[in-house]
Amino acid sequence: MTDARPRDIALELDQYRAGWTTPRAAAVAGILFSLLLITSLVLIRMTVPADPQDAGAWLSGGAGVANLALHLLPFAGIAFLWFIGVLRDRLGQHEDKLFATVFFGSGLLFLALLFASAAIAGGLLRMYRSNTRLLIDSGLYTFGRTVTYEMLNVYTLKMAGVFMISTCTLSLRTGIIARWMAYLGLVLALFLLLSLGRFSWAPLVFPLWVFLISVHILRTNLGRSGQSIPVGG
Repeated sequence: MTDARPRDIALELDQYRAGWTTPRAAAVAGILFSLLLITSLVLIRMTVPADPQDAGAWLSGGAGVANLALHLLPFAGIAFLWFIGVLRDRLGQHEDKLFATVFFGSGLLFLALLFASAAIAGGLLRMYRSNTRLLIDSGLYTFGRTVTYEMLNVYTLKMAGVFMISTCTLSLRTGIIARWMAYLGLVLALFLLLSLGRFSWAPLVFPLWVFLISVHILRTNLGRSGQSIPVGG
């Protein structure tokens, strides 16, 4: 009769590794997303005036920096999609259908609005390089800047706030992140929902919060992976 114990031990080892690979992947993706988005937002904020009705004088010296910042956003979006995916995988059977739908939908809407605003801004920069006078005199610059400002500082931030609320609510039920981080996320989410575009640095709140929870998940995962592997008695 074949001894099944080696097979059982191998199965437990595989389950143990899989259990910690998922949160580690979520943490790495979240950190990458945060760093890329923070870098992009800081470059834009240091280059582009906060007033959406500016005359466009910054374009002569800051168009290249703004273009670099916009090119970082697609990579941030890819990392964020991975972050969403591995978090959902981590939730597994504990995933609440109501909050999971809001969590997934708000995350996709956040990305869609972020990409749309970046595409409009990129179009303005490309038009500036080809026909500067037409861009300014036709009013396309003012229109594009206003639309980008409203889309990023109002709608995109609202979706980020909804994503934070759903993520924190799921966390309080499942314990995927520390409870104090979940409560902090709820407070910051309310700030994003009620800020109404009045604070020029408000967009940084979301990636900073994702960075915080990602570092926490990674540290917790690395700490536990150093413990002995339970293989049964």
